[in-house]
Amino acid sequence: MDVLFLSRLQFAAATMFHFLFVPLTLGLSVLVAIMETKYARTGDETYLKMTKFWGKLFLINFAVGVVTGITLEFQFGTNWSRYSAYVGDIFGSLLAIEATAAFFLESTLIGVWVFGWKKLSRKAHATVMWLVAGAGNLSAIWILTANGWMQQPVGYTIRNGRAELTDFGAVVLNKFSVLQFFHVIPAAFILSAFFVMGISAYHLLKKQHVEFATRSFKIGLVFGLVSSVFVVLEGDLHARHVTETQPAKLAAMESLWETTTQAPIHLIALPDEENEKNSIQIGSIPGVLSFLGHHDFNAEIKGLKEFPKDERPPVLLTFISFRGMVALGTYFVLVMIIGVWRRNQLLESPAYLKLMLYSIPLPYLAIQMGWLVAEVGRQPWIVYGVMKTTDAVSPIATSQVATTLVGFILIYGLLGAVGFFLMFKNARKGPEPV
Repeated sequence: MDVLFLSRLQFAAATMFHFLFVPLTLGLSVLVAIMETKYARTGDETYLKMTKFWGKLFLINFAVGVVTGITLEFQFGTNWSRYSAYVGDIFGSLLAIEATAAFFLESTLIGVWVFGWKKLSRKAHATVMWLVAGAGNLSAIWILTANGWMQQPVGYTIRNGRAELTDFGAVVLNKFSVLQFFHVIPAAFILSAFFVMGISAYHLLKKQHVEFATRSFKIGLVFGLVSSVFVVLEGDLHARHVTETQPAKLAAMESLWETTTQAPIHLIALPDEENEKNSIQIGSIPGVLSFLGHHDFNAEIKGLKEFPKDERPPVLLTFISFRGMVALGTYFVLVMIIGVWRRNQLLESPAYLKLMLYSIPLPYLAIQMGWLVAEVGRQPWIVYGVMKTTDAVSPIATSQVATTLVGFILIYGLLGAVGFFLMFKNARKGPEPV
């Protein structure tokens, strides 16, 4: 194991762990804002119970997410200093804007929300929660803009041996970033909806806090249904753009080695990293990959053999992650439709309630798979077509990275255990009397 591999592993571990908390922060803030708005309008104390209960879980999740996010950004200087030196003029400015214009605003507003219950009117307090949700999602915009630039670099020029910003507007309005935002944020909303519905299902199965749990479940159901359908529709646009900008990623997503028209997908497959002839493929459906990439069943899709070996992404991980993400996305739509059908008979639907309870981890898994497709499928480029990951790593000792990797795993493991234990404990306890 060399410095490059260990640095990749450390960044992947830190990023994936951090992103266990970010989606719930983004979605649950909106759900809490909706619940508090209903309380502000009606004065119904059930909505107040909902606001305080889900708000507490939001705060626990937010606290752990903040800690893991701060250490993550420092890795650009410690493990990826050559990358920072080469593209820091662009990437660094986006991270700076995210911190000063969004994260600090969100943190300040959360303080106002926590300590303002007896100092603000109901409507003013609900407004603060909407501002918290807006600031959180604004933060996501800047992070996804930075990542979108790495996926499709625009608005820059190479000068004095480094990438320098020439068109800030082009970076902000980068099509890849925009499509990525409208895919990641609704996915975070789906995760939050399943979180709320699953915990509500637990209390309904126990036949406790029935009114609270029923209302929470129904709000999560509407929120999740709209988000899940939107993700599927937007995913189609995203796939077409990936076909245009990152054709090697598309080929790896379906383990397509030979350039072909009517490119198929396979119902069951186990790809080989080197050659399609050694892959296991069962149940091919001709033309579906062509349609996915071009909306034309007869369109030509470039195979992996069209690209140099050192510019092909890892096939197996990209392939499995893509298929898992799509399968879970389809599942989310189906269970939401079932939920709409059974929404007025929840107590008489224990099987469905158990399904939703046990489904809480699935959106987490789907989001992680989505990021694996995005990031592993981009390899070997850290900035697509501009800089390879091998050229971005810091010139440091292997032992340094190995030591910090172990440290990250231990500390993050402890933080994760504490965070999830507190959420589990409070979720199981249920809402407190107003």
